Amino acid sequence: MDARLNFITLAVTDMSACRSFYIDGLGWEPIVDGSGIVMVRMAPTLILSLWAIEEFEAEVGPVRKGPGVAPLTLAHNLPTEEGVDQVLDDARRAGATSVVPARRREWGGYSGYFSDPEGVRWEVAHNPDPLGRELMAASGLS
Repeated sequence: MDARLNFITLAVTDMSACRSFYIDGLGWEPIVDGSGIVMVRMAPTLILSLWAIEEFEAEVGPVRKGPGVAPLTLAHNLPTEEGVDQVLDDARRAGATSVVPARRREWGGYSGYFSDPEGVRWEVAHNPDPLGRELMAASGLS
């Protein structure tokens, strides 16, 4: 199997709130926008899919429930620290909950976290290391 990821699917309990946050608030353009599913192209070969939890469970099986944070984060990287601050502000204006303010990290970068209406944590980061610079160059954001 090739090392490749094409879809990230989030099972959501409140599709209306998620659509409002991602589409209306952040201004992302849906490529599919139905009653139980919204898809946004994140990169040429990567789609973020928001899927109504009932339909998700009908196909995949029961979702684990309980207190705490889902054991994953999604990350949005930027070429500058100022960009991190701007995106965190944009996310707050779109309705995100601020979780951890941006700050310099032990690993040498600068990052903060927000959560979407379902509690999914997004890291917004500037990574000055070679991998971070490589990702920004590949995104056309050197």
